[in-house]
Amino acid sequence: MEQRIGSSSQPLEGAGFDPAFIPGLTSPASARTEDDGPEKEPEAAGAEESAPEPEETAETASPSEPEEDTDVDGPVFEASDRRARIVADHRGVRLSLDDQECEFRWDEIGAVETETARFGKRYTVTVHTPDRRWYPIEIEAPARSRFAEWDEQLDAVLDAYFEEDAE
Repeated sequence: MEQRIGSSSQPLEGAGFDPAFIPGLTSPASARTEDDGPEKEPEAAGAEESAPEPEETAETASPSEPEEDTDVDGPVFEASDRRARIVADHRGVRLSLDDQECEFRWDEIGAVETETARFGKRYTVTVHTPDRRWYPIEIEAPARSRFAEWDEQLDAVLDAYFEEDAE
């Protein structure tokens, strides 16, 4: 009697297991031959080379344009710790946690809520959107005395830029 090591079942093929599989147009990935691979790789490499570089410089230039717009006079709220950061200014509210970032313009914001921990030094800012979603971020303060200062700064920014009647 012969014994095999491993599974005796064959791998499944189709759109449920290979998102690139389109019946009748492409063969399943497991059925592709080695001849198919080298032909497609140079096409992909050629497509990358044919992409114009000025578009890439335009994309890198667009984030620097808003930074040039820092001449606007008005209140700015900034708070950060080793992981999280929040900035609220004339452009809106920007939250970042580690490598994740999100930005909200003032017309995208339904409400901004702050909360302080009863014990500890965590300051929570939650941005609510009109479509009933919320985005909280916690910042660890160096001292509990910073909570009052941060509340005053954030209130000044909200009073200057946030319009409740924007809906």
